[in-house]
Amino acid sequence: MPIPFEMTKTATQTEFYTWQDYRCAYELHYPAQETTDTETPLLLIHPIGVGLSRQFWQRFCGEWYKTGCPNPIYNPDLLGCGESDLPRVAYTPTNWANQLQQFIQTVVQKPVIIVVQGASLPIAIALAQKQFQPGIRGLVLAGPPAWEVITQESRPWKQRLAWNLFNSPFGNAFYRYARRREFLRSFSERQLFAQPEAVDQAWLDTLKRGAIAIDTRHAVFSFLAGFWRQNYQEAIAAISPPTLVVVGDYSSSISRLSTPETPKQRLETYQQHLPNAQGKIISGRNVLPYESTAEFASVVAEFVSQSSEFSR
Repeated sequence: MPIPFEMTKTATQTEFYTWQDYRCAYELHYPAQETTDTETPLLLIHPIGVGLSRQFWQRFCGEWYKTGCPNPIYNPDLLGCGESDLPRVAYTPTNWANQLQQFIQTVVQKPVIIVVQGASLPIAIALAQKQFQPGIRGLVLAGPPAWEVITQESRPWKQRLAWNLFNSPFGNAFYRYARRREFLRSFSERQLFAQPEAVDQAWLDTLKRGAIAIDTRHAVFSFLAGFWRQNYQEAIAAISPPTLVVVGDYSSSISRLSTPETPKQRLETYQQHLPNAQGKIISGRNVLPYESTAEFASVVAEFVSQSSEFSR
């Protein structure tokens, strides 16, 4: 990774826009064949973690156009990640949702289908709560957290304590340790991928490159401090656009405190609480757009096609 885009006309250079005086990066991908301007764009929300950025989605983007899908893809770097500015602040899902709201309104300027990975789900939830124009036409939740995790609030004093600990020389040293290739491989095999051999050189090289800038640690530490941990049950129940929940058949939880659940139980729980949801279980664990790219792209394409029919 990154994978060459023989099937797209996407410019290779990074594009930029400004949000609250910060310089934010994104890429725009679209198919090589001519299409009408009526296709709903996808907006990708990458996960937060050591070395993670919009580069997480490169395999998915390549597969999307390889299979002939016509929708343009907007792939932004969240503030604090990738090639966006890296201020030393404590990030919350609302901060990132505000960034993406302006991105949709000023850059995309069309309704979008959100595709969000893993525990970045609270960003999509915060964005869906805003009821802004041009708005959200649908959502795809790739490997969402265990229901107990997404509905369990973390106390503010614990979040501040953890942030202060990470925002110190200890945190700086820890991040330098965590971005070592050996640690990245071990963590990926234990927590992210169903098959150890799927943790390939492309994955590790991407994480290593993404973590070179030491100031990317602030977004990671905001995640580890738990600023995203709230009870989102009511907010999830208020999501009205059609939603696809995609769970891996080896899915696991990032939290040791959550009650064990089967993939089927996780999927059914989300479907019970989302008012307009459908679900799929596919092969893989917790990084489905990377580990099971073709299968994931296929179920997303089917959902997007259905959503397009419903919107006409």
